[in-house]
Amino acid sequence: MAEYLIAFNDEWVPTHTLELLRKKAVASLAVIEEMKAAGVFVYGNGALDESTAICSVEAEEGEPVFSDGPYVETKEHLGGFTVVDVADDEAARYWAGRLAVALDWPQEVHRFPPPPLDLDDLDPGRPAEA
Repeated sequence: MAEYLIAFNDEWVPTHTLELLRKKAVASLAVIEEMKAAGVFVYGNGALDESTAICSVEAEEGEPVFSDGPYVETKEHLGGFTVVDVADDEAARYWAGRLAVALDWPQEVHRFPPPPLDLDDLDPGRPAEA
């Protein structure tokens, strides 16, 4: 099994009436319930846009530097996402397709790579090597 991110950018979503958004919420939640029943749903959340961005943070000389709002150089904003844990790329594509049809806007699929090493094997008293 592998985890996949199914996500969309806010800019990909056309303007909707409240009634249409409610219908799409019902349709997409039905797909989420199917994911849960299939045992593949990990987590999901939607309704994100530029207004939900709290801050951005960068490292400068080993210290965090915070800025209010989204990263200033980006024009795209995450709109929502679902994480599934499925057997393969084809299964991830299936669920992304179901969401794309239920919502009627594009979805993008990313496979999370496996961890580079087993973190359970690290000695907590020894600093990690660079």
